[in-house]
Amino acid sequence: MRNFIITVNGKSYEVGVEEVGESAASAPAKQEAPKAVPLAAKPAEAKGTKMVAPFAGTVKNLLVADGASVKKDQPVLVLEAMKMDNDITAPCDGTVTFMVAKGANVESDALLAVIS
Repeated sequence: MRNFIITVNGKSYEVGVEEVGESAASAPAKQEAPKAVPLAAKPAEAKGTKMVAPFAGTVKNLLVADGASVKKDQPVLVLEAMKMDNDITAPCDGTVTFMVAKGANVESDALLAVIS
């Protein structure tokens, strides 16, 4: 299984796609398609300080691991807009939980991460 991130109408979804090789003829005729799940559906989104996108752009890089401890004003991710990289910093100390993945296109005010 390979995981991909797709963006539809500005919302990012993480999907898993099963690879089939030459043995596809021996596979069952009908397979259920993988379901797309919004990344924002993570359970930790409700508690903590929310980090929102100050503008629309593309998440170019996550600078810390999901679940890492961060300090106030520490760069957490890079948001690219108009071919410029912009560091998005933590608004407070805590543990970061990302609501987006690298490569996701986000709109202004989209939830990027929660720090608890």
